[in-house]
Amino acid sequence: MIHARLPEDFAWGVATSAYQVEGGRHEDGKGESIWDRFSDEGRLRDRGDVAVDHYHLWEQDLDLLAERGVPAYRFSVAWTRVIPDGDGEVNRAGLDFYRRFVEGMRSRGITPYLTLYHWDLPQPLQDRGGWASRNTVDAFARYAGVLADALGDHVGHWITQNEPWVSAMLGYKDGYFAPGIADWSQALSASHHLLLSHGRATEEIRSRLGNAAVGIAIDCRPTAPATPSEEDRSAAEHFDGFRNRWFFDPVFGLGYPEDMMSLYVDKGKVEPEMIIADGDLDEIAAPIDFLGLNYYTTVSVGAGAEETDETEMAPTVDPTPGYTETGWKIDPDGLRRYLEHLSASYSPASILITENGASYSDGPDETGEIDDWRRIDYLRDHIAAVIEARENGVPVDGYFVWSFLDNLEWLDGFSQRFGLVWVDTNTMQRIPKRSFDWYAEVARTGTLPLP
Repeated sequence: MIHARLPEDFAWGVATSAYQVEGGRHEDGKGESIWDRFSDEGRLRDRGDVAVDHYHLWEQDLDLLAERGVPAYRFSVAWTRVIPDGDGEVNRAGLDFYRRFVEGMRSRGITPYLTLYHWDLPQPLQDRGGWASRNTVDAFARYAGVLADALGDHVGHWITQNEPWVSAMLGYKDGYFAPGIADWSQALSASHHLLLSHGRATEEIRSRLGNAAVGIAIDCRPTAPATPSEEDRSAAEHFDGFRNRWFFDPVFGLGYPEDMMSLYVDKGKVEPEMIIADGDLDEIAAPIDFLGLNYYTTVSVGAGAEETDETEMAPTVDPTPGYTETGWKIDPDGLRRYLEHLSASYSPASILITENGASYSDGPDETGEIDDWRRIDYLRDHIAAVIEARENGVPVDGYFVWSFLDNLEWLDGFSQRFGLVWVDTNTMQRIPKRSFDWYAEVARTGTLPLP
């Protein structure tokens, strides 16, 4: 075996999000989110009212991390639990829950990485326009300040927004995700306001917590043309602008990509002066301490698919070799290439892989063990890609597996299992998978065994 080693201060962790794991929908004054409404309308395969009951079982779950020595946990706060209607009174019971939660992490030697927003907008804010409205930016900045004041003595790492492309494009362009709106103009307004809220929240946190590390988690789809033809090369460049550059460029002070802005204006999809006020781009480009990168797969794009982000294979429990059960192509070298691209293009001070993982439905065998060797192979190869990128000069300083627990994967419900820990959704029993023990050993030692 060849062993690759990472430095002692490298951040090893796992990740979840509030709606996908917490449950406790009607507990302690929690308000309604856009995903609650989506669920009530029958648009989800499985409901999130209970999810995997992390709200009640969090101590047991933290014990699983502590017993195996996993040193960091990235989680998200449910905005509706803290400010039920989004911008009104603060719910003390909700704040107290998260206070107990982060104190529980610290007492077990686990470093909290707090995500402010993982798609669960309070429904009352959506009723007033949601992310297409500039008022939501102000509400989000206030929310960030409330959490910084309440939790800042225990939380040193803050992630403002998670995957703004998903919130804006799947939620407001395609109507595929909550809030279920299909309107290009609203989608582009939402994308701008999500980014603006990141900048505004960054300043709110920094004004209160001088030593806090603040960043944003952006997902990516590294892109290549399907063929060498000029039409496919042009389509791939357009897709990269729509899927990646539209979000990365403004965060790093480059403004919105000129090619994409011109195209959207020409097509009548956006009028910049209506959504971009003086000073907005400077706020969006507030310096960040780290870039969070969520990486799962790469795509090839041909003419006619310039704005289509679909899997190459249909989801299946028996995927073709080289694909996960979501239908995503397994491409660890794509992660290395994209990390090197980000470093060369934007020069971030630090990059954290805030999500990376694979869906496989391996469950308990007759002995109760879960031998999910395909997940281990996936994680090992992607961590190896991170190590290679570091050796090539990319400042990658952390890696978080998606996900800690099997959870509610949005429209796919519990049919897609990304977790290092199996959850029986009927009994809520937790069973650590072989991958959990494997990853915990890597995290404890900072050493990756490579065959």
